[in-house]
Amino acid sequence: MHNDGKVVPINKIAAQAKPSPLARLPVILLQVRDKAVQQLKQGLQELFDNADDTLFEMADKARNNVDQNIFFEAMRDLRLKRKNFERGFVEQLFAAFINLGQAGRGELQLLPTVSYDAVPGVSADDLEKAVALEAMLGRVQHRDGLALGQLTARLGALLGKHLDDRENPLGPAMLCEYFLQAGRSMGVEIRVKLIILKLFEKYVLSDADQLYGEANQLLLATGVLPELKAVPSRRLGERTARVLPPADATPAGDFQADEGEQQAFVALQKLLFAVRGSVAPTLEASAQAQPISTRDLLRLLSHLQQYVPEPAVEDDFDLRSQLEELLTRVSVKSGKSRVVDVADEDVINLIAMLFEFILDDRTLPDSLKALIARLQIPMLKVAVLDKSFFSRGSHPARRLLNEIGTAAMGWGKRDDYQRDSLYLRIEQVVQRLLNDFVDDPAIFSELLLEFTTFTSDERRRSELLEQRTRDAEEGRARTEQARQRVAYALNRRLLGKVLPQVVVQFLQQAWSQVLLLACLKHGEQSPQWQAGLQTMDELIWSAGLSEDTEAGRHLLEQLPALLKALRDGLSGAAFDPFITREFFTQLQALHVQSFQGVGAGQSPQPIGTLVEVREKVVLSPVLPIDTVSLPDDDPDMLKVRQLRIGSWVEFQEDEENTLSCKLTAIIAPANSYIFVNRAGLKVFEKTCTQLALEFKRGGVRTLDDALLFDRALASVIGNLRQLNRAK
Repeated sequence: MHNDGKVVPINKIAAQAKPSPLARLPVILLQVRDKAVQQLKQGLQELFDNADDTLFEMADKARNNVDQNIFFEAMRDLRLKRKNFERGFVEQLFAAFINLGQAGRGELQLLPTVSYDAVPGVSADDLEKAVALEAMLGRVQHRDGLALGQLTARLGALLGKHLDDRENPLGPAMLCEYFLQAGRSMGVEIRVKLIILKLFEKYVLSDADQLYGEANQLLLATGVLPELKAVPSRRLGERTARVLPPADATPAGDFQADEGEQQAFVALQKLLFAVRGSVAPTLEASAQAQPISTRDLLRLLSHLQQYVPEPAVEDDFDLRSQLEELLTRVSVKSGKSRVVDVADEDVINLIAMLFEFILDDRTLPDSLKALIARLQIPMLKVAVLDKSFFSRGSHPARRLLNEIGTAAMGWGKRDDYQRDSLYLRIEQVVQRLLNDFVDDPAIFSELLLEFTTFTSDERRRSELLEQRTRDAEEGRARTEQARQRVAYALNRRLLGKVLPQVVVQFLQQAWSQVLLLACLKHGEQSPQWQAGLQTMDELIWSAGLSEDTEAGRHLLEQLPALLKALRDGLSGAAFDPFITREFFTQLQALHVQSFQGVGAGQSPQPIGTLVEVREKVVLSPVLPIDTVSLPDDDPDMLKVRQLRIGSWVEFQEDEENTLSCKLTAIIAPANSYIFVNRAGLKVFEKTCTQLALEFKRGGVRTLDDALLFDRALASVIGNLRQLNRAK
């Protein structure tokens, strides 16, 4: 396994590392490192212990010898290189700690940035690995980002410098890099690499909260940032860290934007110039203008927050017009035109435009849009307090909005939606913010932790059902393929031949099941499958002896082995013993008559009815066949082929109803696309051509499953650029 994804190698740092810097590291930092190494070693041991079983299972499911050998070779490679792999991982981690105090900010760019479009010079395998890495890191960040952020802050305080999560030697990006570098010597192909990466996530990254929790506890015990309080982790009975502001902190004390984040907001302000002036009191033009302070603006917004309408109210809540009305009242009372400061007005306009996009977004169901719309004022208040809300993807308020948007993907329309667990949970989040959020942003971190805990539990349940759906569909497809293979073998040997009816029925009804079992369990290249075909050929040969007296004499020699093979095959397939005895009685009579004919020097007459096999054997319904063909370069066929596992689409069931579902599997050989609902249950199955025809008639469309806030911000920035160019 070589360097995967767009992750900067750390081997250059490791090569420069020397033992001497260890003496310069604080003792507590060495303790944190050693404690982490113990846990990570245990996780790696579990990974390798389970890798054998996982790869063996994949080999068992392989459809041919080539695939099977790939997994067996990977098993062998892992066993041989396991110790070197573990040693290399730990050495990479040690090197990162040695260089922790020396790495300059911005030097490491470990979080992968992935484009799903083709990139010149980048292979499809590299792109697939990069996408897998991005997804892994995103899940850890969403799940354990709070504890990781606190650990990064403590390490920075201990070293007397600013650090970000990318420079944290225990951060998920760095852990992935150690793993990738340690496995560079493994020459396995992409499927195996993705399996091993998945195991790394399951047995190492899944315990990141414990890793960060224990590291934080060690640092907290020595007095490093004691004001950062611990809260319950996502595991019952364990503790993890969450950032809480000190008692004397300013309202924005939890989110201090750095220079880069301020510059990002300044860049947005240049685009927002075109929409300024939309929030102003309705007064005479001669009235003296006086900006209100940010704190006064927050008080006005808190007042409006108490009057946000319920979701059932159809009238739109126009934030800017409501704020204008309040400013007008304040202005009339003071005799001065009270206006909003330019920076605050830019924030107001930007939030309003973001929510306009969100409320027009077709990926969100209307009932959840009505709930999310009520978050407009809380999100505006936190953005006024902290401008990094627009530039920092890890901002708790922004992450909360994204988590809600992700959870809403695929949420189905239903009459009793107000009793649905997801709806109730989002409603609870909204109500907490409207009731309790004044000017302390720490509430967003708290609600984010609670909501992600809830969604993680739901996701685990749906992933389990989704995996069962995939397994069932793959098993069904394998069975259908095996049945067709057995039918082909039977038809190749029987069509056009005249044989005793009892033999034809036996082969079609009984021996076909023996062959099917051998094909499914052992594969078409296996000795068991070949033995089953040979037994069938010998039975057909023995039943067809009519005039070949020389062959009849040889039958006596071969008959015991033939009968034993037949009995063993039927026994292994657990065939009905009564029918088995009846067939062997008839077969014995058939062979006895053949011997009698041979002994008399005359042509024997086979016992029973002779039939000519004219109709093909069909052991199962034929796999779906497309009656319409489309060229490979058809635009809608290209749309289908661009779908990836995990893509969300929306089917138009009728004029009024739509159904959002996720692509969970593409099953060969019929190239069937299997879709599941949010709960992981199968709802649709379409062939590639059928799906392309659905695209063509407008019966299906892809849903953008990128993060909600990020999509909204990208759209707003695009609209603002067009508006500025037009002016």
